[in-house]
Amino acid sequence: MRPPVALILPALDEEQAIGATLDSLAGHNLAQLIVVDNGSRDRTAAVARSRGAQVVHEPRHGYGWACLAGIAALDPRIETVVFMDADGSDDPDDLPAILAPIERGEADLVIGSRARGERESGSLSPHQQFGNWLAASLLRLFYGVRFTDLGPFRAICRDALKDLAMTDKNFGWTVEMQIKARRHGLRVIEVPVRYRRRRAGESKVSGTAKGSILAGAKILWTILRYRIAE
Repeated sequence: MRPPVALILPALDEEQAIGATLDSLAGHNLAQLIVVDNGSRDRTAAVARSRGAQVVHEPRHGYGWACLAGIAALDPRIETVVFMDADGSDDPDDLPAILAPIERGEADLVIGSRARGERESGSLSPHQQFGNWLAASLLRLFYGVRFTDLGPFRAICRDALKDLAMTDKNFGWTVEMQIKARRHGLRVIEVPVRYRRRRAGESKVSGTAKGSILAGAKILWTILRYRIAE
């Protein structure tokens, strides 16, 4: 029997996409399904609740804030935590592949790599692809770890997640986790995942020049900051 798994979906103004995303998760045997409403101005929370998800409200905007709020709401029996985007770009059918290395006792953290998987045309913009390449190159140079992506679709053992003591409140969340995983000696595996264009709405990061610049700057600063601190 699979150890209890919780799925956390940070969501900001995803009324048009969240319903289909939650519908596609049916049958995946999740012990807890949490949608973190990150200060939405639309009916994201209502739609999520109508699909049976547990809704947590985090009014402070920021991907990291949303993830931290989801973690705080975890049931004590949860052993594995999965993070996934709410916009339909991640394919829930890849969930078994994400969880398998943890269930086999081979990994503490599994990252879904969009770079190694199948990508729908237009799902990753050129600047996103370049940013991923640059961040992965710096992680290899500064920390000696080989990643191909900072993808949001990932699973981690709850005890390992607690040990990482995550703190980033916005765009540096995923890279902070990968840096701290190396520092704590976690067993990390990448698995290829499929990546699609968002099903509705507009990305709050790659959808705007401002969002892309802020995200890129924060990711690079996070990589450098932890390197300086070593």
